[in-house]
Amino acid sequence: MDLLVKLYDVVADLGLERKLAENGIVIRRALAPELDTIRAWIAPRFSAGWVSEAQVAFSRDPNACLIAVQDGKLLGFACYDAIALGFFGPTGVDEAARGLGIGRALLLKTLLAMRERGYGYAAIGWAGPVDFYARAVGAIPIPGSDGSVYAGMLKPLANERAG
Repeated sequence: MDLLVKLYDVVADLGLERKLAENGIVIRRALAPELDTIRAWIAPRFSAGWVSEAQVAFSRDPNACLIAVQDGKLLGFACYDAIALGFFGPTGVDEAARGLGIGRALLLKTLLAMRERGYGYAAIGWAGPVDFYARAVGAIPIPGSDGSVYAGMLKPLANERAG
């Protein structure tokens, strides 16, 4: 199911940003020369489909992929306008870095970037942790959105991890 977020209600969490910064974690827009590194990082952790979506996010102007970085090491990413305009995702955090607030920080920064681009609402397609999105940004289910824009998508090849 897809979720809907009212972007005009999303606010930055300066306390979380400060906490992450104190630990050397920065959330920022990815740079073009980082594309291959980010694709190589996503592939073994998530799926080839997410690699493709991240590449599409990089083709946007401005680039629609934000990353979490600590000491030159990628910890997580979040994209928008990848599967469809106005959609948040894909997003993921390295398993070893989960529980630090990185996912929430990426979500907030990415949704705020979408608002700055002029969007009033964002859809979160095929939302996994529905409760997380509801708590973090007041996301609500979109009735009848089962399948979403992903309906009829090609099946992954046998050697591809499920996304």
